[in-house]
Amino acid sequence: MRQFRHGNFLRYALQCSLAGFVVLALLFVLDAVTQTVLIAALGSTAFIAFAVPRSPRSAPRDLIGGYLVGMIAGTLMSLIHYQFGTPGTFLFHAAMVVCGALAISLAMFGMVVTRTEHPPAAALALGLVLNHWDPLTLAVVLIGVVTISLVKQLILPLLLDLI
Repeated sequence: MRQFRHGNFLRYALQCSLAGFVVLALLFVLDAVTQTVLIAALGSTAFIAFAVPRSPRSAPRDLIGGYLVGMIAGTLMSLIHYQFGTPGTFLFHAAMVVCGALAISLAMFGMVVTRTEHPPAAALALGLVLNHWDPLTLAVVLIGVVTISLVKQLILPLLLDLI
């Protein structure tokens, strides 16, 4: 069991509970209108934002910028993927696998170039290739990451880096 710094157990518990509460609130809204596999990246984002709130990967620029880059990469590769055959065919499936890998690579490259590195956003890029989505899906995911970023920034003075 990880040794807690003296007197911080309650703060650790409260901070982790806050992350869970933010994700719970987002899922009540987001799960109702889109696929949970695309929303799953937000769980990783909440972990980064609330477990290591002072990490560069937790900054609003990285969270929101990374998701924007991931959305662009995933959307582009998804549109390319749908040009190959009919759903259910081997060609369609093979194109999905290749475009999924390319979406991650493109998202990584875009995040490194723009200095908006946020690993969960690469998962979003892959999820957009592997799953059906629409513009509402993109809007909902973006609203989710902006919400996480705003809540974290508002309470940042109260947060500790837990790891």
